[in-house]
Amino acid sequence: MRRHIKHHAGALMFGSGFGELLLRQHAVVVAFHRVHPAPDTTGLTIGVAAFERYCRFFAAHFRVVELAELVCRLERGLPVGRHLAITFDDGYRDNYEYAAPILRSFALPATFFVVSRWIGSDVVPWWDSRQGVRHPWMSWTEVCRLRDLGFTIGAHTRTHVDLGRIAVDDAEDEIRGARAELERRLSTPVDLFAYPFGGRTNMADANREIVKRHGFRCCCSCYGGLTGRGTDPYHLRRVPITPWHSTPGHFGFDLILRRT
Repeated sequence: MRRHIKHHAGALMFGSGFGELLLRQHAVVVAFHRVHPAPDTTGLTIGVAAFERYCRFFAAHFRVVELAELVCRLERGLPVGRHLAITFDDGYRDNYEYAAPILRSFALPATFFVVSRWIGSDVVPWWDSRQGVRHPWMSWTEVCRLRDLGFTIGAHTRTHVDLGRIAVDDAEDEIRGARAELERRLSTPVDLFAYPFGGRTNMADANREIVKRHGFRCCCSCYGGLTGRGTDPYHLRRVPITPWHSTPGHFGFDLILRRT
C-alpha cells in the first residue's frame, strides 16, 4: 500500500477514535536516534518539524508515560493499553538541542539511552563514517542537564557493541561498566537498558542474564512490535521511527497492523 494511502487511513482511524479503540490492549515504545533540521540518507535522522508533529500525535492519542512507569506496570501485571513511552538511542547532541525543547513544550517524558564512552568524545561510529558525516555527541554537562530537566537517562553499553556476538566476559564489562559510569557521572540510579542495534540476533540470552543480574529493570530491543499486559520487560520491543514513516498517520496505520 502506498505511503500516502497509509497516511490518510491512519489519520482517519485516529481522528475518529477507532485507532485508540484498536490499541486499547497495547502499549507502544518508540525509538528515535537523531532530531535535526538537516536531511539524512541513513534513516536515523528525523526532521525537527516532523518530530514536533509526532509529539503532537502522541499527546493527542496516547497516555505518554515514562518508560520506568510502563516497566512498573508490566512488573505488576497491570493494564498498559494506549500507554506510550518515548526513547532515544546513542546520545547525539541534537537530542539535547532540538528534541528536548520540543518534548518540554508538550510536557512529554522521555528516556535517553546513551553510550557512556561516547559522551563528550570525538568517536565517529561506522554508520556515520560510511556516510562521510560526523554528528557530535552530547557532553556530560548536557546529559546531566537532561536529568535535571526531569528526563530519564538509560544505559546503552559503553561502546555500542553487538551483544549477540561478543564473549560473556566482554559483555559483562560493557553492561556493568556502562551503569557504573553513568551513575558516577549522574549521581542517580540508572536501571533502564537498551541493547545496541536492537535486532533479534543482537542480544544473546546469556548476556540478557547479565542485564538482569546487574539490576536493570528492562532490556529494550528495536525491531518493532507492541507491548501487552504481562510482557516480559527483559524482552521489551520498541518501534523505531525513521523518515520511512512519512507522517504520524502513516506510523499510526502501521501500529494498527502490528496489534495482531
